[in-house]
Amino acid sequence: MEKILVVDDEESIRDLYRMELEDAGYQVKTAASGEEALKSVAAFSPDLVVLDIKMPGMSGLEVLGKIRETWKTLPVILCSAYGEYKQDFSCWASDAYVIKSSQIDELLGTVRRLLAEGA
Repeated sequence: MEKILVVDDEESIRDLYRMELEDAGYQVKTAASGEEALKSVAAFSPDLVVLDIKMPGMSGLEVLGKIRETWKTLPVILCSAYGEYKQDFSCWASDAYVIKSSQIDELLGTVRRLLAEGA
């Protein structure tokens, strides 16, 4: 079973994504902060990370940079309610960018595509 780490400071988003991804057949762990995310990547060894950009403390872009230092091929989907980040050069290190929504069809499709590409 493929493992996904969902990182978001909003509990409702973490819960929604966890439930939907589990329903789709994935093993899911969640993290509420950048620091927690980096510990979880090391301990959980996910096959993919769904990462919020705007978080207190360490931003998602900082977390992405640290992930790329150690886990260069780990697929990362940046997920934000703010579309303007899509133009930010820092986001280009991610594998995909999805606008945060309660309709998660785009996210699920992106997860499936990235995991299939890595298989």
